[in-house]
Amino acid sequence: MTKHYILSLDPNAKYDWDRRTLRDPITADHPALADLIAQEVGGDPGSYLIAVSIEVKVLEKVAAEPMKQASAPAVSPRTQLPQRAELVA
Repeated sequence: MTKHYILSLDPNAKYDWDRRTLRDPITADHPALADLIAQEVGGDPGSYLIAVSIEVKVLEKVAAEPMKQASAPAVSPRTQLPQRAELVA
């Protein structure tokens, strides 16, 4: 059985569960590995002693986007308003 998934690694993720994610490339669902294995053994009720071999081949790698620094928006300089003393005089 060959299945294709997208593995995303982000060591800087805010939450631990977002540091390593495995998703289906079409539906973006997380794979239910127990369901896939149950299909392979036929799904008959009972307990099974199984061996699972995982072979990983990197088909394509896309580099993570660098984190962008938040910068303050550019503000045009304000013209100085007249001071009260200037208005009264």
